[in-house]
Amino acid sequence: MLHINFIKLNKQKIIDLLKVKNFDSENIINKIILLDDKRRETQKALDDNLSQSKSIAKEIGKLFKSGETDEANKLKEKTVLLKKISKELTKTLDHTIKKIHSLLTEVPNVPHSSVPEGNSEEHNEILSEEGDFPKLSEKALPHWDIATKYDIIDFELGNKVTGAGFPFYKGKGAKLQRALINFFLDEAVKAGYFEIQPPLFINETSGFGTGQLPDKEGQMYHIQNDNLYAIPTAEVPITNMYRNVILKEDDFPIKNVAYSNCFRREAGSYGKDVRGLNRLHQFDKVEIVQIQHPEKSYETLDEMKEYIASLIRKLELPFRIIRLCGGDLSFASALTFDFEVYSAAQKKWLEVSSVSNFESFQANRMKLRFKSGNGKPQIAHTLNGSALALPRIVAALLENNQTEDGISIPEVLVKYTGFKVI
Repeated sequence: MLHINFIKLNKQKIIDLLKVKNFDSENIINKIILLDDKRRETQKALDDNLSQSKSIAKEIGKLFKSGETDEANKLKEKTVLLKKISKELTKTLDHTIKKIHSLLTEVPNVPHSSVPEGNSEEHNEILSEEGDFPKLSEKALPHWDIATKYDIIDFELGNKVTGAGFPFYKGKGAKLQRALINFFLDEAVKAGYFEIQPPLFINETSGFGTGQLPDKEGQMYHIQNDNLYAIPTAEVPITNMYRNVILKEDDFPIKNVAYSNCFRREAGSYGKDVRGLNRLHQFDKVEIVQIQHPEKSYETLDEMKEYIASLIRKLELPFRIIRLCGGDLSFASALTFDFEVYSAAQKKWLEVSSVSNFESFQANRMKLRFKSGNGKPQIAHTLNGSALALPRIVAALLENNQTEDGISIPEVLVKYTGFKVI
């Protein structure tokens, strides 16, 4: 959520930059500024009213002490009127504050100046491409057929027990999942991240804090009886650990890593692009989260980007890094880089990670601040990245590494799997 003072100081800049996100903000920004002016005027009137009431109360006390009862009673009648005015002003102030807050929640984060214009993924900017595409035989299979051939992932059983998008991993398929999770966690800990195992459900306040709520696209699973939400990513509970916290400047950088199940309804996703592991309702992911000083957040974003690239290199997968255009950028992000691996049997790129800088947007919603010396608390910056999401990594590993003898396992994973071939 943008801070009201930031909006007032940077009105035209915000309006212009939000056009990159295809969001016409001029009307709503003007409303917010007008309402904030009204809030300030109302607050001043209320403060003046209260000050006057206190002065009259003192005067009444003096009059009663001096025996001037009639004069004291006349002033008491005035205090009744002032209390009535105070009540109305308080009501107006509360209503105005709620209206400002409601409008602020509708405004997306301002994109970074490097974000390209565009309406969809077609306008995203490819920054780099690494690795050689594997040369597969004409008999090469897509991962869903490989999964059936070797009985390592059962999509039909998942459909029977739960529904589409909830597969069973079996035998060496389950071990490959566990191997990847442990590999990603171990690599993150080596890189200085502190491991957390978070809850899989969050409350409304947490969902609001990181920008998942209000859930305008209906992508979260909601448990109505308890008013809890299944997490779409470990980013949400991990970042909310610092909600309503004032950090010390020396605390930076705060680096956390978490493995979790993730749950997404993926409403509106149909067709061949969602087949197999390409798009699931439940999947595993290792997430890295950093809380950083505002002056260092973009340096940190580059470090996180390079770290994620290093993981994919170790898995020996061809990949590319993409800078998202405004139309493909999330509501809360200021700048996002996507990582895509090449799936040889499907002959397409699959997104496996997003690394984002939210600047102060989430932190302002969560009241996550830090103090430098004796200065006033400032809003921190938050960042996160998938390091990595498993389903499409598994899809690419199965497809790209298929041979006549089976599926070869990348060398870095063998100590985790205990086998070299499926």
